[in-house]
Amino acid sequence: MKKALQQTAPVVILASSPHYPQDTHMQNIYRNIFLLFTLLLSAVANAAEVGRSQFSSAIVDREPVDEIITLSTDQTQINYFTELLDLQGHTVTHQWVYNYKVLFEKSFDVGGPRWRVWSNKALSPGWSGGWSVNTLDQDGTMLRTQSFEYQ
Repeated sequence: MKKALQQTAPVVILASSPHYPQDTHMQNIYRNIFLLFTLLLSAVANAAEVGRSQFSSAIVDREPVDEIITLSTDQTQINYFTELLDLQGHTVTHQWVYNYKVLFEKSFDVGGPRWRVWSNKALSPGWSGGWSVNTLDQDGTMLRTQSFEYQ
């Protein structure tokens, strides 16, 4: 007499340990949930980023007063503001680029979980065209790039 085979749902095991051969199925599930939760928490904890950034004609009380996308060549200075989140202990650099050449760099030591920094650049009317500022982490990782037109 043939016995009918019972079908069961497949079980996915994300982690197992040879050190705990007596583990039950539920212990594996709980351990896998804990490992997944730990990985997610570490990813959130390492979510360092640029919160906001913009070009401005001035910075007052550590905040930009306006936002510039295009700057007239009768203006000779511009500021770049960056709010850094969860980068404490890092060095972050503003890298000013014109015609694919780095013309100026300004580095900042980040001292807290929310840190506001800015750099500025004196401009000459002969430097019309597209400008950009790259915000770089200490290892050269690009955190943000932003551009404006000088015309």
